[in-house]
Amino acid sequence: MLVRHGYGVLLYDRRGEGRSEGDPNSWGWDLDKDIRAGIDFLRQRPDVDPRRIGGLGLSVGGEMMLETAAGTTDLAAVVSEGAGSRSMAEEVDDASGFSKVTTALGYGARDIANSVLQNRLPPRNLEDLVPRIAPRPLFLIHAGADDVLDGEVVPVARQRVELRVLPDPDGDLGQLLGRGAELVHVALG
Repeated sequence: MLVRHGYGVLLYDRRGEGRSEGDPNSWGWDLDKDIRAGIDFLRQRPDVDPRRIGGLGLSVGGEMMLETAAGTTDLAAVVSEGAGSRSMAEEVDDASGFSKVTTALGYGARDIANSVLQNRLPPRNLEDLVPRIAPRPLFLIHAGADDVLDGEVVPVARQRVELRVLPDPDGDLGQLLGRGAELVHVALG
């Protein structure tokens, strides 16, 4: 779809997946350097304007794009679809009441095992990272119609933003993401 609309696209297999070598990490921990390597590759190409490189990530890739964009200005814009919780801290932030305790125990064990076995520490909380993307464009895609209201003002990454729900069930993006996807535009600032 992006190529059909005139965009140059670099696709790659994450570390340890597909044809890429290395140790995989399905939670996306410590993969920021992989995206930065892709950006560096694009910046060296004579057919690429380095000021116009954007990132599109789906699921864990969306989380990775948010983290990378927070740490570098080399991404001019970011689209993140399906970004969620990556660590115990983020999961606990989303829980309430007694669920905070059970969530901390379950995800804490996972995070400790991942840290010890793969020698990777949990990434920084996305709520702390996302505000660093401003003032660059950020487009979050969310597929849960039940908890998003058009025009609703909600806290996102400790900022109040207005959400715009743009149903696209039959368009290119809807086909890419599956029927019933919604586009939620988030303007930070």
